[in-house]
Formats: sequence, C-alpha cells, structure tokens
Amino acid sequence: MQLDYDYIIIGSGFGGSVSALRLAEKGYKVLVIEKGKWYKPDDFPKTNWNLKKWLWIPFLRFFGIMKISFFKHVLIISGTGVGGGSLVYANALPVPKESFYKHGSWKGLADWKEELKTHYDKALQMLGADRNPKLFDGDLALKELAGRLKLEDKFEHTDVAVFFGEPDKEVKDPYFKSEGPDRSGCNFCGGCMTGCRHNAKNTLDKNYLWLARKIGAEILAETEVTDVKPIDGNSGSSGYRVKTKRKTGFPTRREEFTAKGVVFSGGVLGTIKLLLKLKKKSLPGLSEKVGDNILTNNETLISVSTLDKDRDVSKGVAIGSILHTDENSHLEVVRYSEGSGFWKLLHTPYTTGKNSFVRIAGIIGAFLGSPIKYLKIYWFNSWSKSTAVLLFMQSINSTLKFRQNIFGNMVSRSGSGKRPSPDIPESIELTRKYSEVINGKASSFLFESIGNRSSTAHILGGAPMGKDPSEGVIDKDHRVFGYENMYVIDGSAISSNPGVNPSLTITAMAERAMDQIKIKETRRKTQEARRKKQDVRSKT
Repeated sequence: MQLDYDYIIIGSGFGGSVSALRLAEKGYKVLVIEKGKWYKPDDFPKTNWNLKKWLWIPFLRFFGIMKISFFKHVLIISGTGVGGGSLVYANALPVPKESFYKHGSWKGLADWKEELKTHYDKALQMLGADRNPKLFDGDLALKELAGRLKLEDKFEHTDVAVFFGEPDKEVKDPYFKSEGPDRSGCNFCGGCMTGCRHNAKNTLDKNYLWLARKIGAEILAETEVTDVKPIDGNSGSSGYRVKTKRKTGFPTRREEFTAKGVVFSGGVLGTIKLLLKLKKKSLPGLSEKVGDNILTNNETLISVSTLDKDRDVSKGVAIGSILHTDENSHLEVVRYSEGSGFWKLLHTPYTTGKNSFVRIAGIIGAFLGSPIKYLKIYWFNSWSKSTAVLLFMQSINSTLKFRQNIFGNMVSRSGSGKRPSPDIPESIELTRKYSEVINGKASSFLFESIGNRSSTAHILGGAPMGKDPSEGVIDKDHRVFGYENMYVIDGSAISSNPGVNPSLTITAMAERAMDQIKIKETRRKTQEARRKKQDVRSKT
C-alpha cells in the first residue's frame, strides 16, 4: 500500500518539533498536525485582557495560545498553537537536580544523567539558551530574600531561550548560520507569556520547526486528530490510518492520512486524552498504565502585590532569576508585562486551611484586616506592574491518574504518594518572607484559595517508561509497547518529577529518542554514493 507519509507527528510542542526536524533530516516524509493556529509577532495580544487572542476556548471562538483546564485535583495551564507550549512558556531552561534521574518508573532502565548529558547540550544550543544579563525589581527582591536566608550562593540568573542582542534591533539569524529567521533583541518588557511581539523569544517555530519545513516537513495547523488505527488491524506493521477534523473553521472538515509511523506529541492533555480514547477501540493493545504517573511538579503559584509605588516588578524576562532553597526545591519570580492584569479577576487573598469553610473565613478576614491595601491592589494599582508571581517547585514525587469517564471526558483520580496540594509549608514560608521584602500582600487562584486545588503550568507523565507493559506505556526509547513505529515523545513520557521547568528536559529526551531511529534507507544509500564520489575525487 502506498502511504501518504513516513511519519505523522501529533502536536508541535517541544517533543513534536524535535521529532519533525530530526526525522526530516533522516530522509523521512513528515507531517505535523497541530490543533492550534499559526502566530506571527503581531498576532499576539498586547496584554492578557485580549482574551480572544490569549486564551484557547474554542466554543467561544477564542483561539489564543493558552489553555486553562480544570480537574478535580488540579488546575492546569498549557499552551496551544504551532510551536506548542513555547509560545506561552516563560523561557526558563534549567537542568533538573540529581534526584530526577534516580526515581520513578524509568529508574534502572538507563544511566539517565549520562544518557541525556550531550542531548541537554544540544537542546540548549538549538533553543538559543543564554544567561539573563539583567535583574529588575522582582529579581532583586528575590536576591535580597536569598541574602536574608543566607543562601546567596544559591541565587542565580536563569538560562533562557531569548535573543538579547541590542534591544529592538533586528539582525540576521544569529543561531543557524543565517538559515533561520531574522531576530530582534529583547527589550525586557515582561510580555513573554502573552506571546513575544518583539521577535526576541526563541519559540519552536523559529528553530526546530523552521528548519524542518526548509527540508520538507509539512505542518497542518488548526486540525485535531480524532483516531489512529493500525491498517493491518493489529500491531501496525503495515502503517496507520490517522483521522482528523478541522478545529477552528465551519463547516468541520474531516480528512484521513496514512503513515508508516506515528509520534504522539500533543502534551499530556492532548496525548493522554487521545490514548485513553484510542485504547477503548482502535488501540486496545495499549498498556493499562495509560494515564498513570501524572506529575504536577509539586508546585505552587502565589502572587505577591507590592504596595510600594516605586517598584515595577513587570520589567524583565518572564523568569529572570532562580533561588535553590534546598536539594529538592527552588523558587522563581514570574512576571507579566505592564497592563496584563487579567489574573486579578481570578485571585483572592492568599489563605490556607483544611477545608473550604476555613479558607473562606481566611479570605474574609484578610479583606477586613486590610481593606485599604486590598482596594489599592485590586482597583487602584496596576496589577502586573505591582504583582510578582512566585513559582515554587519540588522534585518530590506525588502523582495523580487520568482516566476516561462514561461521557468520554478525561478526569483526574488520586495516585500514589501524597495528593498535590497548594499548602506546602516551604512555599508558605517563602511567600511570607518575599512579601516582607517588597512590602506586599499575597493572593492566589480562587480555585486554590477556596477549593484547596493545586495549580500547575507543568503537567507531566501519563505515558510512563517501563521495562514492559506491566510497568509502563513506552520503553526507554519512547516506543509504545504492542505497536510498531509508534512513539510518545512529549511531557507525557517524563517518568520522574524534575522539580524544575521541564521544557529543556522534554527537548533533550526527544533528541535522544530521535537518535535511536535509523536514517531512511534511501537517504543512507544517497549519502554512501556521495561519500564514494568524494573518495574518488580526493584520490584523483
């Protein structure tokens, strides 16, 4: 049977983009299918009040770059669009701590620190990582906190996927010998997470996907995969039929493609939702572990608003500094650009407690205790200019499970370990001390304050690695157990809690997975023929 493609990649985030470029380089015909839209710098919203351009809510005809998903146990922030999470993420590229490599279902399958070392280096180079050169008010406050805690040596400028250069000055591609797009220097506006309008952020459409398209990879945007089925009805040895539907237009357009192999790279919310659906019918041989080992990075997102008029915490890159508070934890200061104050509508005074009644009482008490200060924060001060978001993360494992309910929707269930919670003692104490440094008041998501539901921008797992189907969904090389030429290469494959921003790790793991795939036979023969010709020329 004549197949349309060698590989179809579902999703264009960090795993899918790496896969697209490396497979195309090896001579394979590649199609990337992405449910989100293409974006150019001018397409991004100026502030996050432009919800139609910022949020992904298809039934409201909002086709922005950020999606908010609500589950019983967790609120999840994720990205959409060509380039996936790179469009909306905070650019930070830290390498995980030692414990990451030695825990979880992948423990013992390889010496992961050694295996990934060179791939981390390659990923940093491809993503254009550079050390943040400037600290602004929010970062300087974190540095002061480090001093008060006697952790000065644990405070660092972040490595970020940003082109600094000269602010707003456009230059020829500085990364790929002018093979990539022109770039402009960062002006430290703080708008990284609403989409960089200044062409300074190294999103995946400017590196991996850009280069992949130049050598033939195709990208089909605004399209969602609805089914993946083996042509032979069994192991997929003859290839797969991939059914799709138009995600943004009317009427709904449905198409079908065939490919020798399939790479699932839709992120946890895309990949696991689809795999749970496919296991019911089209891919019954999938491991029973699909949806297990969901990781939240054990993190909290707490906002602190300063009452000092002379502070402006909106300036800088989205995450410009990091404080390693102990061997398992660290704290980052996150910012939005001036004018991006939408989040205040979903925030209440920060409180903790065992149940909703205690928390609601805490919120009311906070308002009554400082009414003037909270009026200033919510109504009179610029929210983004005065508010820093404290992102606290831990490498300690606590997991959830995702399952499909009777209505076909993906829902969360309790997993192993302690349930993820917004009430982490270390986070509470750090929030209190940072508030003292900037003379601020803390607030958090309404769903955390009242519902005791944790929030995460780094949902991971669901397709864990294992030595066989009884332990995992994929093997150590990301191959899906039970099916040929089928892979999971995205955050779903992360099998231990990294405790840091995971984008670099997903990229490095994807680079390693692609190294295991052989060059296409026709490409190999062509390369051998070229080498023979060169040998003949050199001899003559």
